[in-house]
Amino acid sequence: MSKVEDRLAELGLTLPQPNAPVANYVPFVRAGDLLHISGQVSVDHSGGVKGTVGLEVDAETAKRAARLCGINLIAQMKAACDGDLDRVVRVVKLGGFVQAGPDFFDIPQVVNGCSDLMVEVFGDAGRHARSAVGVYRLPLNFAVEVDAVVQVR
Repeated sequence: MSKVEDRLAELGLTLPQPNAPVANYVPFVRAGDLLHISGQVSVDHSGGVKGTVGLEVDAETAKRAARLCGINLIAQMKAACDGDLDRVVRVVKLGGFVQAGPDFFDIPQVVNGCSDLMVEVFGDAGRHARSAVGVYRLPLNFAVEVDAVVQVR
């Protein structure tokens, strides 16, 4: 088992099958040593977290939703690296999108759910640049979506 897989086990995390695209795009593209991963929404085996943060979804639930996005990103990393997560050199950048209500402004704290996971799993290699944006709507009414750029070997 790889170091990263060992760390996931320590955290009690099981990666899902990577989500298939819902439109005309691919889940990831590798350009040189950079892996560009399409946005992963806050979906899991139970259906995930849907709704508008600050209205139907509270901040703590939204932060857990962002963590789900991170788990889905790591599943895509594993698929892109032929099952070997130790090929991940660095999480370079995350782009976080929160379906936010008109009076919800804690967007960065929500996206921390994904950012914190990257550091928990990859250590210093999980520290990244980031954007965190509140948006009117996300695909299929999911509460959070996060995309990533990852350096791989």
